[in-house]
Amino acid sequence: MRQAPSKKGPPPRRGTGGGSESLRKPESRPARPPVRADNGLDQAPLYAALDLGTNNCRLMIAAWHNGQFRIVEAFSRIVRLGEGLSQSGRLSDRAIDRAMAALRLCAEKVGRRQVVKIRAVATQACRIARNGPDFIRRVEKETGLKLTIIPPEEEARLSVVGCASLLEGDAKAAIVMDVGGGSTEISWLSLETPAPKSGRNGAHGLSATRGAPKPQHWISIPKGVVNLAERFPEPATGDKQVWFDSMVADVQAALQDFKGPEALRPHFDAQDAYIVGTSGAITSLAGMHLGLERYDRSKVDGLWMSHDQCRAVIDRLLSLGQSGREGEPCIGKDRADLVLAGAAILEAVQNLWPCDRLRVADRGLREGLLLSMVKKKTRRRRRSRGGRSAASTN
Repeated sequence: MRQAPSKKGPPPRRGTGGGSESLRKPESRPARPPVRADNGLDQAPLYAALDLGTNNCRLMIAAWHNGQFRIVEAFSRIVRLGEGLSQSGRLSDRAIDRAMAALRLCAEKVGRRQVVKIRAVATQACRIARNGPDFIRRVEKETGLKLTIIPPEEEARLSVVGCASLLEGDAKAAIVMDVGGGSTEISWLSLETPAPKSGRNGAHGLSATRGAPKPQHWISIPKGVVNLAERFPEPATGDKQVWFDSMVADVQAALQDFKGPEALRPHFDAQDAYIVGTSGAITSLAGMHLGLERYDRSKVDGLWMSHDQCRAVIDRLLSLGQSGREGEPCIGKDRADLVLAGAAILEAVQNLWPCDRLRVADRGLREGLLLSMVKKKTRRRRRSRGGRSAASTN
């Protein structure tokens, strides 16, 4: 059943007696679509963030203007850098070729802009591949892009920073879950002390004056949509629900020994918490839930979904089969074999930390990189001013 949500509030907590229509009311207006850097923004400094993951290569170039970012250009391509990595321990030649082609395009896009600073990072595939360092050196030699392999802790922190503007409302706790191609980072946050708000959410919700709560606990598990889908290939026949449940059980087993922040457990038991999910698989679920004929970030980013709504989409995906999923406009061929692996990771987390509310995030690591660059520059400027002030009083 395809029903567009209204835009007034989040899904009610269980036990409130709210009907299905009220479950689709976001708490605030979804972020507006990216604004191009014209109309007086052409003199604003440009920053670039590049995220090379196990599945995707993503670039974002943004103008820093009046205390917030305005997106100038965004690029995303599925490269499957980690294809076959779990079996071989190495990045394959074909995967490297796909990634290099995307990275050359990114370098060209950055080169056409007067970017004042760029931060380019690589994550799980390059962390664990034996030839990861050789690949990083090749990227710099052939494209000029200097990729830094970041540890899981930094990846989790940056995802929280990038999703900070979606951490709002009257809930007491939240999980930020970044489902990647080769790993999943999960951060638990207390929301009892609200994050400061800038009052100017702006395009893409990228304001450096909006604080991000620090995770109380975080974990990274080596389960992502690529390696999970490879480990559990979809059967041509048989019970697809059994296949899906086997993926959920595998992820739960990886999380079972991690007790997490027990101080936050009562908030989840009382349905006074929610999950912020950042992942191509999760945004695909949201697009299908809305019945979009073409993916629209402005309708997906910030959307609230209930657990029942997520399950309804999952059931439909299982019934479609891979060929049917390929025909879905918010999935397509590139994600048809991966989207249910991402859904299984989400289901596993919801089983262990019962939570009826999901907030969909079409943002994350790139946005965190952009905001961290500006915050670092602002801190340096403040220290410099403080030093000059102290010197003038002597």
